[in-house]
Amino acid sequence: MKPAAFEYVRPTTVADAIATLVAYHGEAKVIAGGQSLVPVMNFRLLAPAALVDINGIAGLDFITETAEGGLRIGALVRHYRLMTAPAVRVRFPVLAEAMRHVAHFAIRNRGTIGGSLSHADPAAELPMMAVLLDATFRVVGPSGMRDVAAADFFQGALATALAKDELLTEVLLPPRACTGWAFHEFAQRAGDYALAAVGVTLTTIDGRAADVRLAVMGVGETPLRIAAAEAALNGHPIDAERIAAAVAAVRAAVTPSNDLHGSAEYRRHLVGGLVGRALEDAWGRGQHQSQEPA
Repeated sequence: MKPAAFEYVRPTTVADAIATLVAYHGEAKVIAGGQSLVPVMNFRLLAPAALVDINGIAGLDFITETAEGGLRIGALVRHYRLMTAPAVRVRFPVLAEAMRHVAHFAIRNRGTIGGSLSHADPAAELPMMAVLLDATFRVVGPSGMRDVAAADFFQGALATALAKDELLTEVLLPPRACTGWAFHEFAQRAGDYALAAVGVTLTTIDGRAADVRLAVMGVGETPLRIAAAEAALNGHPIDAERIAAAVAAVRAAVTPSNDLHGSAEYRRHLVGGLVGRALEDAWGRGQHQSQEPA
């Protein structure tokens, strides 16, 4: 199928992009990589009056290391670059690993982080990574700039705190000193949307886990940090008993839905299995790092 007719606008500044969005009174859509938007338009599930192509805006394609040890990432950074950038691989290896699971090479090479986060698909890896790593989103609109925490940004399936006349311009990742990390997801075929996924980061101190973060996706309308699972792990060695407690906490916290790929109970069982694997891997990495000579 072909999309309905639309106007095409290619601004060269963020201010021009915002002015165009305002001029169309909420009936325009931003396009960058188009990997999610174009298929939806082709099926005529969406018929915007205009597409605002932001690829011509200079200064939105960057990965910058901050003095504190974090990263600033522009909205036009492609998935492939996020996967391969040395700064990401060194400072946030769990993020680089998650990007390996995003669809296929062609999509990773074209899709942008700003587009994926703004689309807010419940089965997308980047929203979960943003929640796991306590990202902050910098948003620009007609009233100026504002920062939104990732935990507040995702409001439902394909729903965010982004207004129709606002543009996500960059993502800020705070410093994250961890010794252990892991990412696991399950999809029916390579490149398919994940049925469930888990991300974990932790630090090993004196043989115990500290600052444990555990996030899941695919088992609710938004990605989730599971505080009860983190509490069950913090301050303890991660052994079979602790993993079982964390798995139980995750399964109790999620609210998956039934769909053609599996029942809610299947997804609940699946995410628990992924949590167990991820914790074993993260703990193993953490112990190995803590034993390395300074």
